[in-house]
Amino acid sequence: MAKIPEAQNRIFKNVFVCKKCGTKVRADPQKILKGKIKCRKCKKRAFRPLKKK
Repeated sequence: MAKIPEAQNRIFKNVFVCKKCGTKVRADPQKILKGKIKCRKCKKRAFRPLKKK
């Protein structure tokens, strides 16, 4: 199946996953690195990028 760039950007761009509870958050990568973004569910600041399948 062909990968459509527009769909890839919509699904994976600026999406991060909380390392504790697994909640997905869409945010600017610079804000994630600076620690300005908190998880809505568990209030932690540890995130990782969403894995591409």
